Amino acid sequence: MTVSASSAPEPAASSRVLGYVLGALGAAFFATKGIVIKLALAQGVDAVTTLTWRMIIAVPIFVAVGWFGYRERRLRDPDFRLKPANVIKAGGVGIIGYYIASYLDFIGLEYISAQFDRLILLTGPFFVMAIGAIWFHRRITPVMIGAALVSYLGLILIFAHDLSLVGEDVIVGTAFVLGAAIAYAFYQTLAKPLIDEMSSRLFTSIAMSAAGLMVVLHFLATHAGFGALVVTPEAMWLMLAIGTVSTVLPAYMIAAAIGRIGPAPTAVMGNVSPLVTIALAITILGEPFSLWHALGSALVLGGVIWFVQAERQAKG
Repeated sequence: MTVSASSAPEPAASSRVLGYVLGALGAAFFATKGIVIKLALAQGVDAVTTLTWRMIIAVPIFVAVGWFGYRERRLRDPDFRLKPANVIKAGGVGIIGYYIASYLDFIGLEYISAQFDRLILLTGPFFVMAIGAIWFHRRITPVMIGAALVSYLGLILIFAHDLSLVGEDVIVGTAFVLGAAIAYAFYQTLAKPLIDEMSSRLFTSIAMSAAGLMVVLHFLATHAGFGALVVTPEAMWLMLAIGTVSTVLPAYMIAAAIGRIGPAPTAVMGNVSPLVTIALAITILGEPFSLWHALGSALVLGGVIWFVQAERQAKG
């Protein structure tokens, strides 16, 4: 049986299409996190309890995947060993990204809308840019700076509008979520060399485990024992959702997307996340969406897309 020239590229093309679909779905599932947290808060479940349940559900899955990844690596390379120093570093980086950043984000959602939270987090690449320029002397072009300014103009518009309506809670919430974005930017910067050496599966397994331990210790320090984890059946569905739909599923979908279409196109597909959050926040949470929110969101999203393109050109 012969294969025609026109049909030969189809498997590669279909794989790329699947990559784009997985990237978009992964970003959409990640975008549900703020909605679930808001619903949990409405059920009387505080941010730390929600974060603890997220780790209880997600960490065992990440650990299992990491263990199988380790076994596969040993089968391919019997001399491969995890360096104790790298394990400690991965644990420390995981605490920054999955404990500190997540905690600040969860707390911030007690004060600001899910829409505004997602838009602030979307500007994380600008903090990665700043960290790279300060510590690693990476190049920053005027276009990249202009893109960042456009996005932050959008945030300022929404901030000023919400401040006039809600008051000082917006200041507190914005400060927490900006802290989360900065912490996650440090995580992304510090994680890359470890992922290159250990593989993403092993790194994520160790990082999530260390962060999960810190979250549990935090919970025990602020609550009356594990009995405080008991929630209503309705709230338990939300805990399951944030551990699986908002954490595990998107993590592996995005990893699969990167494998098919590369990191840059996957990052672009990630820009659907604020659109999904806005739609869900309006329909499920009943959050307001004014002309100021629309204009601010458009500026943030446009600035991020512009930045990604400028960064790609700078590297190319």
